[in-house]
Amino acid sequence: MKRILFLIIVIGMSLSGYAQNEFSSKFKAIPPKNIKPKIKKVIPPKADLPKITAPKVIKKLDVPFDVPKVNFVNPEKITKKVENLEVVTYKKNQDLGTFKTGSLTAKVRYRDAAYVDGDKIRVYLNDKVIAYEVVLDGDFKGFEIKLEKGINKIDFEALNEGFAPPNTAEFEVYDDKGKIVSSSQWNLGTDFKATLILMKE
Repeated sequence: MKRILFLIIVIGMSLSGYAQNEFSSKFKAIPPKNIKPKIKKVIPPKADLPKITAPKVIKKLDVPFDVPKVNFVNPEKITKKVENLEVVTYKKNQDLGTFKTGSLTAKVRYRDAAYVDGDKIRVYLNDKVIAYEVVLDGDFKGFEIKLEKGINKIDFEALNEGFAPPNTAEFEVYDDKGKIVSSSQWNLGTDFKATLILMKE
């Protein structure tokens, strides 16, 4: 009987000890769940990917050997052509005409016919200088001469051509009654003459 009681006590003690182990003061925390967002890698479809193509090879063009050459004009040739043109146009003596008159005197007036550029002239009457140097400007200037019977030759010699060649002038000739005998102009190169002849009857 004692043995049975002793066995019950031992079994009871072992059960109580096991029950107390379940309610021990040790606390085991439950680890939290992983709350980080999951990033999904998006792979574009093959159709969206840019196509890489090999660079195109440009073929060299075959250039013919007989390429036409550009002929550059020599400035000296142009100058010679211009000079030849000048000789034809104004680099020569100029005849202003011959006019008959019964006037005792003649009044001659002249001025620069174009741009006032410093044209200078020398005036002769029957091969004698009557005005050594005259600068032409925009206003008329001149002289009055007594006409001799027969030929009265008046020469206008260009001393220069000013800043704008040639030497240009407009001139007028009046008789003693104020009637115009001649009206014209000259275009002269340097050292050339324009000649006007008045024939007194």
